[in-house]
Amino acid sequence: MEHDTVDPIHQFQIHELIPLHFGSYNFSLTNSALFMLIVVALATWFLTSATASRALVPGRAQSVAELVYEFVANTLRDAAGHHGMQFFPLVFSLFTFVLTANLLGMFPYFFTVTSHLIVTFALAMLVILTVVVAGIANHGFGFFNLFVPSGVPIYLIPLVTAIEIISFLSRPVSLSVRLFANMLAGHITLKVFAGFVFTMSALGGLGILGSVLPLAMAVALTALEFLVAFLQAYVFAVLTCMYLNDALHPGH
Repeated sequence: MEHDTVDPIHQFQIHELIPLHFGSYNFSLTNSALFMLIVVALATWFLTSATASRALVPGRAQSVAELVYEFVANTLRDAAGHHGMQFFPLVFSLFTFVLTANLLGMFPYFFTVTSHLIVTFALAMLVILTVVVAGIANHGFGFFNLFVPSGVPIYLIPLVTAIEIISFLSRPVSLSVRLFANMLAGHITLKVFAGFVFTMSALGGLGILGSVLPLAMAVALTALEFLVAFLQAYVFAVLTCMYLNDALHPGH
């Protein structure tokens, strides 16, 4: 138990809660899957209950729900224009999922699903595949003009096209790693300072006195992590909107 308290990596370990195996396939319910279900249920419950009354003079919950709605809608319009609103359900769902998951992970003994690369990469691939499918559906093969910027001299087209393709393929990597790395690093740093407080407090009077500084740092980092939780959800949503703009306007 003491090792779990000090070890900063223990909080990211995935455990099977309900084993479920079919041959060589593993469908077990893990702590990661459970918290993803909790995130979806919590976000759905809040948005549904907050907007159920649809009061002319909104209460606090309805005001927050409307604020989130307008925030995402304005972000999407600014990045992709009015036609980009067709992607609003996707962007809104991604923003609320990432934000709720980030905030939920701030509570002690809770699991941060966005601190796992496989989760953030799956979200990023959903965005990129949507861009490709929607781009081809809207523009046919004209979508691939995205990789051939207008006004480029003919002799530079092969080089520029190769750079554009590499840049496009790197999008899901950068989108997923940015969110994963920020949440992982923040939680590890918090756990390290909390471990300092725990270890030094066990040394007696001088240890308790010396633990004041790491305790203050842990409190400050906790406040910072709440800000980072929102900022990373915002950055994920903004980049998603920018990428979706390519599906509507593939020309540079």
